[in-house]
Amino acid sequence: MATKTHFLISPPPKPPYLPFYPSPSSLPSKPRSFSISCCLSIKQTRNDQTTNSSTANKALESLHVAFAAGGTGGHIYAALAIADELKLINPTSKFLFLGCPNSMESTAIPSAHFEFKSIPAVQLARPFFSLRNLLLPYRLIKSTIKCYTLLSKFEPHIVIGTGGYVSFPVCLAAVLKRIKLVIQEQNSVPGIANWVLSLFADSVFVAFNSTVECFPRKEKCVVCGNPVRLSLKGLGSKAVSRLHFFPGLAKMAGSPEEVKVILVLGGSLGANAVNIALLNVYSQLLLEHKNWFIIWQTGVEAFNEMESLVRNHGQLLLTPFLHSMDLAYAAADLIVSRAGAMTCSEILATGKPSILIPSPNVAEGHQCRNASLMADVAGSRVITEDELDSTTLGTAISEILGDENLLAEMSERALKAAKPDASAEIAKHILSLVNLSAVKENQ
Repeated sequence: MATKTHFLISPPPKPPYLPFYPSPSSLPSKPRSFSISCCLSIKQTRNDQTTNSSTANKALESLHVAFAAGGTGGHIYAALAIADELKLINPTSKFLFLGCPNSMESTAIPSAHFEFKSIPAVQLARPFFSLRNLLLPYRLIKSTIKCYTLLSKFEPHIVIGTGGYVSFPVCLAAVLKRIKLVIQEQNSVPGIANWVLSLFADSVFVAFNSTVECFPRKEKCVVCGNPVRLSLKGLGSKAVSRLHFFPGLAKMAGSPEEVKVILVLGGSLGANAVNIALLNVYSQLLLEHKNWFIIWQTGVEAFNEMESLVRNHGQLLLTPFLHSMDLAYAAADLIVSRAGAMTCSEILATGKPSILIPSPNVAEGHQCRNASLMADVAGSRVITEDELDSTTLGTAISEILGDENLLAEMSERALKAAKPDASAEIAKHILSLVNLSAVKENQ
């Protein structure tokens, strides 16, 4: 009598890339050909992978991204840097920026060729228990409703908040609409709005390792550095850039290496203390050093006053705002500036020695902390506003520009601390998040 033998082959362990592979408990009791079972599994997985890939590609082809940014140049230019990177990676993307009317963002965003829509401002007065905050709930509800309506029309796949009080109602509306939300914190310590929004955000991009400890949900934090403008990643020739601001340098006798350019950045809105200190020392510096030149950005609000007080000088360029920041950084040997987070990141990315004068008026002491970090990692010279006067500023400038070894050391340290690929890294994370969301919705 012939003996019939059955060979039962157990299926291999469930691999991570085959989500529909049958488990041993789900196998039929009767033995089947292993080759048939395996073929069916692979076919189904391939179909799933094709469907998922098609869904992700469709999401990218019609990608809509909304930004919430405003108040200061730091918040605005961080958003623009991310938008530029996303556009570079995915040219078919569409963008919408939301901000306050008659503000810096209402001018800067359209100038960068992005769509801008205004929303009602909701600013938190300091201190918190102030009579000016009595109407805050009403203003917040009104602004959030407006944001909700605009987001419903635009239908973004993701909302990106880069800070400023304008970002809160936009991001709140995104949460209510269940749209993917990410925030980007430029400072070493987050503000109140970003701290609260981090509880609802899918990802939180931060500039410094130490910042992670400041957020309640640390697992959401991704340390990328601050995004800097694409134009600053490959600076042009120093000599050519200097001629843009000072055409007379072409006829100047002597070696080009002897020329030193000081770039003074009073902040996008101006810095009165910095302007006054420089006002009382610029003439002496230029008189003692015939090969020194100053590019002085006063800030829009302070320009008219400074222009009336500063006499015309061939070695000085006075301007309310610099639109060609790439040329300004390329031309400079030394930066004198406030310690805004984005300015600090740009100083590192361009490898420039710097003198930082942190503003004591910025909430949560952001600039003081930023300046302290810059002193540690890049050797930046820090002058507090209490210490600032024409003598301390003039002495610091002369000591740094008069020491070539110090200039080289500060430049080298700045470049080592820089994270020039921050915007690209953030953009890749955002696209990955959108892809993952699209695939999950399709399942």
